[in-house]
Amino acid sequence: MKVSVLGRLALSLVALLPLQAAVLSAQDAAPTGRVAFVNMRQVMDSTPGFAAAESTFVQEMTTWRGEFQQLQNRLDSAAAAFEQQATVLSPTARQARRNELQAQQDTLQSRLAQLNQRAADRERELLDPIQARAVSVVEAQRVAGGYTIVFDISAQANNIITADRSLDLTSRVIAALKSSGGS
Repeated sequence: MKVSVLGRLALSLVALLPLQAAVLSAQDAAPTGRVAFVNMRQVMDSTPGFAAAESTFVQEMTTWRGEFQQLQNRLDSAAAAFEQQATVLSPTARQARRNELQAQQDTLQSRLAQLNQRAADRERELLDPIQARAVSVVEAQRVAGGYTIVFDISAQANNIITADRSLDLTSRVIAALKSSGGS
């Protein structure tokens, strides 16, 4: 029995129907990929305990900056005095003063590194628990709303130009944080 070209094509299409049904079924089962956004800066500002923690951190940073500035001023004064006296100092005395200035500079840099580390540690100590609580509420809102991903629109590298405001979870997150009583 001889089958025409059209007949073979029809048989091929009929043979592909189960495959097409499987592909369509898999597409229906795939997640929809809902997206939402939140203004984490606004959330953090509204999170219980954040204002006090931020205020404490700013006060401590002011103290550390003052300490650093005093050290910097002493070094600047010593350098200025050296510049004025350099021409009348002997080469040996001039080199000794340069060594003293370098030691002061090294001490200043070392203290700056310590203060930076101390500030980073203190910021983590004060703010990480509050941020973790806020992120957990965002995560709960993401799951409850069936969202695949939530963007932070307050981030500096935010590339979102416009979005449907109904996708903004900020007010829901703030309300959930306030209703949880800061715990």
